[in-house]
Amino acid sequence: MADRVRRVMSEGVLTYAYILLYISLSSGQIFFNKWVLSSKEINFPYPLALTLLHMVFSSVLCFVLTKVLKIMKVEEGMTLDIYISSVIPIGAMFAMTLWLGNTAYLYISVSFAQMLKAIMPVAVFILGVAAGLEMMSCRMLLIMSVISFGVLVASYGEININWVGVIYQMGGVVGEALRLIFMEILVKRKGLKLNPVSVIALCLLVPWIFLEKPKMDEQLTWTFHPLVLTLNCICTFALNLSVFLVISHTSALTIRVAGVVKDWVVVLLSALLFADTKLTLINLCGYAIAIAGVAAYNSHKLKKEATRVSSDESQATSSIPLVSSSTSNA
Repeated sequence: MADRVRRVMSEGVLTYAYILLYISLSSGQIFFNKWVLSSKEINFPYPLALTLLHMVFSSVLCFVLTKVLKIMKVEEGMTLDIYISSVIPIGAMFAMTLWLGNTAYLYISVSFAQMLKAIMPVAVFILGVAAGLEMMSCRMLLIMSVISFGVLVASYGEININWVGVIYQMGGVVGEALRLIFMEILVKRKGLKLNPVSVIALCLLVPWIFLEKPKMDEQLTWTFHPLVLTLNCICTFALNLSVFLVISHTSALTIRVAGVVKDWVVVLLSALLFADTKLTLINLCGYAIAIAGVAAYNSHKLKKEATRVSSDESQATSSIPLVSSSTSNA
């Protein structure tokens, strides 16, 4: 009995350690990216190049772990048709999300960027309805209205609003929403597990060549710090690993709750770390309203998923043929 209690306690401590690691790395990575991109700090104002470095570094590490050291297993059953129809669209949307999201940090504060990200469930729901994955209901309409109202209030309270940064951030939100929809349509229904890191790198390489490389060749005011950028790439890979650990040892609800906690940590800490962040009472009230709507959305999605899983299990059980007593005796 004592051994069982100790085992349960150790598992609980390990779970909380993974969650704390995820929140710390996720928050730290956002601040790290802002610090690297800022002209007042590291002065590497090229979000495409930074994101491309992240993906190339992660691709190389994944290759070493899967092909050389063989610590991680590669998903089997990958065909050219699946790669073209599933991996490339998802990788392209992920690349769009990372690129536009990091670019937004050049124009708006970290806290305001996080507040705008709260509109994500609205974008996912609208695209889900358009794709036939979601059904419009009064409950969902109310939740989407609460989230939208909260984001509008938070935006109204922003002192130094920059609409270029807002457009970039909302573009990143749309990209992430499209990625989630593609994941639902192209991956989950096929029962696949994809890791499109190398595709993301290729999708970022093309716009970098045409959009940022000419600027980097012309402007010599930026600085390149190999050690800082290497550490930044390592943090990105560690963050992805922490997400995997949290999902593997907890549940979807836990990662969602941890994400909400992380968002609040980023919003509050950014006011202390960055001079361009000035939080107002209207900001915080609007964000609190939006987060309440996000929590309601997460709860609704998780209940819906639990109902679906329960229904699938009951159907699977009912489809198993019963063995008659005469057969079993024979």
